[in-house]
Amino acid sequence: MPSIKDMKYRAKIEVSLKPGHTDPEGNTTQHLLKELGYSVTEVGVSKVYNIQLEASSTKDAKVKAEEMAKRLLANPTKDNYNITVEEQK
Repeated sequence: MPSIKDMKYRAKIEVSLKPGHTDPEGNTTQHLLKELGYSVTEVGVSKVYNIQLEASSTKDAKVKAEEMAKRLLANPTKDNYNITVEEQK
């Protein structure tokens, strides 16, 4: 339960495949773009999660976002992730 002191934050978590892992959606998209006449050498697909959360500080919000990424949003075996956090006014 958030306390009265908690502030609102927006966490952006981008999850993408680590190098060396097959990206079937990216490969299909690359193939289709080539069929449309575009000179495309590589397409990588990633997911972006925009999460509104409450936390006591920016640091606390980043810790919570990191936990979310590790516990649910990214598979550490095959995924990289990047987190940005900003305070919402």
